[in-house]
Amino acid sequence: MVGEGMLLVMAHPALERSRANQKMMQAAREVAGLTLHDLYEVYPAFTIDVRAEQKRLMQHQIIGLQFPMYWYSTPALLKEWIDLVWLHGFAYGIGGTALEGKRLFVACTTGGRAEYYGPDGQNRYTMEEFLRPLEQTARLCGMEWEKPFVLHASGAKTELALQAGADAYRRRLAALAAVAVFVEPEGPAIQEIRE
Repeated sequence: MVGEGMLLVMAHPALERSRANQKMMQAAREVAGLTLHDLYEVYPAFTIDVRAEQKRLMQHQIIGLQFPMYWYSTPALLKEWIDLVWLHGFAYGIGGTALEGKRLFVACTTGGRAEYYGPDGQNRYTMEEFLRPLEQTARLCGMEWEKPFVLHASGAKTELALQAGADAYRRRLAALAAVAVFVEPEGPAIQEIRE
C-alpha cells in the first residue's frame, strides 16, 4: 500500500519554547494534503500505540520528520517511535515492505550557524553526516531519501528571518505534498537556511 499525501511527524519535547519549530509547524498547517502528527502531544508518557502508528505510516506516501537537532541526533521520543514502530517484518527484513517505495523527508533546526557544520567548524561534521543514520534507515526500508531541510541558528534569528525560513519550509512541504512522485531539485544535498 503506497498511500497518499504527506505525514509530517513533529517531535519537539519543549515546543512551547521553540520559536523556530512553532513557526515551521504553523507553516506546515497551511499545506494542503499534509497530515501533522505531534508525537510529544500524543505520547507525553512515551506509550506509543504501535499498530496505530504503523497504520498511519501505511496511509501516506511521504513521511516527514520535523525535529530540533539534539546532541547531533533526534529527540528521544522520535528515536523511540522509530525503534518501536519501524519493526522487522513491517518496515524492513523478511516480509517488511510496508514502507517500500515511500519517501522520507527530514526537517530539522540547529542552534548553531551553518558554518559550524563541516570539517573546519566546531561540530567537525556536515549535516549530511549527522543525518546519515536516518538516510540509511530510509535505504534499509526501501524508501527514497528526500533532500533534508535545515534551519540553522534558529534561536538567534530575528522574527523576519524566522518568517523567511518558515515561508521556505512551507514552499518545500507544498512541493512534496502536491504530488506522490517528487523530482529532486538540483543543488546541494541539503536545503539549508542560514541567516
